[in-house]
Amino acid sequence: MAGIMCRYLGGMPAVATSFSREKLFQIARSLPADLQVLSGLGDLLQDVNSELEEIASLLRRDVALAARIVRISNSAMFGGGGQIASVEEAVNRVGFGEILKLVGTATTARFSERALEHYGISAQLLRDNMLHGAFACEELARAAGADTRVAYTAGLMRTLGIMVLDRAGRGHLHWTERYVPSRWPTYSAWEGGMFGVDNCEVSALILAEWRFPREMGDALRRHYLARATDGGSQLACLLNVAGSLTQRENRSLIGENGCWEIAPEKLQGAGLTEDQLEPALAAANHAFDAAVAALAG
Repeated sequence: MAGIMCRYLGGMPAVATSFSREKLFQIARSLPADLQVLSGLGDLLQDVNSELEEIASLLRRDVALAARIVRISNSAMFGGGGQIASVEEAVNRVGFGEILKLVGTATTARFSERALEHYGISAQLLRDNMLHGAFACEELARAAGADTRVAYTAGLMRTLGIMVLDRAGRGHLHWTERYVPSRWPTYSAWEGGMFGVDNCEVSALILAEWRFPREMGDALRRHYLARATDGGSQLACLLNVAGSLTQRENRSLIGENGCWEIAPEKLQGAGLTEDQLEPALAAANHAFDAAVAALAG
């Protein structure tokens, strides 16, 4: 797989600013709490003894998230007709099968409000990349016989390190030190020089701190497939192939575009065949369009 890697190294800036783990954790804590809620929700969904009331209780802890969940549950995506007025009703309406997707869609609404200045990523593109990547990874996992909930959540959390590093740069970087595609071939090249760590490693560190499954953090660390050993993680390969589907729909992030080339080794690592890609993309696009409509409503 060495010939198709997304390269970490490239033209480095002259000034480097390193951030300690504790500083990165501190910045991550300033992110909307919605992302951490997904970890607790994942634990509950994995426990066959969990009750819907436990899930509702978790979601009520964040008032803003709860309000968005109620609003989105009334959309056509979740079969609502404007009758749902509480988190309990929303959870009971969608049930275990769709609750993760409901909360994930509600979570991305928060990220449509603020651009990532230092990366040059608009708020809408960030939201669209998160949503489409989650649905694409979910559909690919379904085709591969892998855990769709883990794949969906990993796809949704994939840009966590980028969000944290963008916040780290506020007040520390000058205008000329923002990411410029013509100067740095990848985000990782720029991040390595600016922060001493790339977004994939940051994502893995934060997910471990938030007690997400180790498999997920490991996959996010490796999903650019930058090293020969990275293809040993099926979830990392699924995330990478999902990135290629999102790129085809013009919802990819410019500093990652060199990472998503489809190759036989990637498909093999993901447990996929090439003829499974088009149906997965069609299903992901359908889910994405429904989610965007739900958010707009």
